[in-house]
Amino acid sequence: MATISSPGLASGIDIKGIVSQLVELDRAPLQPLQRTASSLKSELSIYGSLKSMVSTLGDAAAKLSTSSGWSGVMASSSNATAVGATAAAGASATSLSIEVQQLARAQSAASGAIPTGSGVGGGTLSIQVGSGAPVDLVIEAGSDTLTDVARQINEAKAGVSATVLRDASGERLLMRSTETGTTNSFTVGVSGASPGGLDRLAFGPSVTGGATQTQAAQDAMATINNVAITSSSNTLSDTVEGITLTLSQVTTAAVEIEVKADQDAMRKNVQSFVDEYNALNNLLTESTKYNAESKTAGSLQGDSTARGLQNALRAMMRSVTASSPFSRLLDVGIEAQQGGKLEIKADKLDAALGNMDGLRSLFIATSTDPTAQGFGLKIKAFADGLLSATGSLSAKTESLQGAIKRNTTEQEKVIDRASRAETRYLAQYNAMDAAVGRLSGLNAFVTQQITLWNRNTG
Repeated sequence: MATISSPGLASGIDIKGIVSQLVELDRAPLQPLQRTASSLKSELSIYGSLKSMVSTLGDAAAKLSTSSGWSGVMASSSNATAVGATAAAGASATSLSIEVQQLARAQSAASGAIPTGSGVGGGTLSIQVGSGAPVDLVIEAGSDTLTDVARQINEAKAGVSATVLRDASGERLLMRSTETGTTNSFTVGVSGASPGGLDRLAFGPSVTGGATQTQAAQDAMATINNVAITSSSNTLSDTVEGITLTLSQVTTAAVEIEVKADQDAMRKNVQSFVDEYNALNNLLTESTKYNAESKTAGSLQGDSTARGLQNALRAMMRSVTASSPFSRLLDVGIEAQQGGKLEIKADKLDAALGNMDGLRSLFIATSTDPTAQGFGLKIKAFADGLLSATGSLSAKTESLQGAIKRNTTEQEKVIDRASRAETRYLAQYNAMDAAVGRLSGLNAFVTQQITLWNRNTG
């Protein structure tokens, strides 16, 4: 903005004050533009929140729109310390009686003690687990301490882990199968070694003078509903379809496992759906209402897109599906209250959970008529449509962003015009001030001449 350091010196007129007031008049259109910009930004912010809430509502509806969303099950154990149980979605409801006679164990072996830090000599270790192919490890002289050997065994990932145990007698190499069960027992062969050297780590049924077995490999043994089973692992993931059993203790009494529908998870999904809808409905209500007491209107009061969205959502909650015996949300205890809020009647929902097929159908029923589809499918499709590139929420957001951009351009034009006007005003008033200065100088000269003339003629 242009400035003047000493306006009106010649004329005595407050040029700076006059110019300032004129510029304010030129900037007057800026205030309504700024108010409009504030309103547009408020609307854009609310539409951003609406898009986020619609997306979240769509996600909640999606959980209820597929069979898997209604196939949650839970497993319980009468003695989880001894036998734990988990069930995958879709597992059949059942009950099992389990007794554990033996736990699966990993085979372990230990070498004899040798002086700490000393080498065991070079050669080749050949590790074989079960009927698998042997894994050969070349031990070089100079890199042959038990620590070196343990590192090579672990890096080979041959199905055996190793560590070094130290005590007053020296150090020992401890080896252990990485998996439990008799099929994972191991042997360690030695070749190319001097007697009394690397062969001290050899291990197997026919080995003498090498490592000794500290724990035999064994399989888990149990009975399920009085049927005997064996397993190389204490985790039974394929024994009963859809159920994973974890054996932790030998039992002295049968452990009862029960698998049933996880109704708590289903209630939680329904409650989440209702909560997300209510949050969206509340934002729409607050942003479109007029408060008669404070005489203030919501940011979207009178906005046709927001009103249309609210009306569409409320109508959808009252619509019917092609399912049976439940065709309305009201039938399963999801009731619309005054103001559009949804509320769950627990007793009716619990009764509906007793008819799982009917409740599932209410949310996943398909129909050639999109309006008659299950509520999960219907609302998920509605949310996706609103958020698509051509959806009403996306279109409204783009419209507001365009309006804000145009408003910003108009503000810049007003500011530029006012700035150029200020420069022009200052130039004009400064020219006037200079002219007044020149006239004042001429007036003084004429007055002086007249005075001299009067004096001479007198």
